[in-house]
Amino acid sequence: MNNKQFLTELSGRSGLTLPDTGKRADDLIGVMKGIWQEGDSVSLSGFGVLEVRKKNERVSVNPSTGVRMLIPPKLAISYKPSPLLKERLNSIDRNG
Repeated sequence: MNNKQFLTELSGRSGLTLPDTGKRADDLIGVMKGIWQEGDSVSLSGFGVLEVRKKNERVSVNPSTGVRMLIPPKLAISYKPSPLLKERLNSIDRNG
């Protein structure tokens, strides 16, 4: 599902127009960015935890040329699903 499909589905379920849904999604992401910039994590009940983690620098080797490259450190968002979400997804798998 791409962004447009997601926003269309969300718009249909919420009763909001597509532009309003897009604006609210952008606002949500903006708030989350601000929280991550402060070094905090975002915990959504029943969904999980989104947090920023620092990936250390590392050396990588190009497999075709054998050239070694230094990959600089970077920040990445990690997601840990809630136990409730895991349980719900597993019950869907078992029920078909």
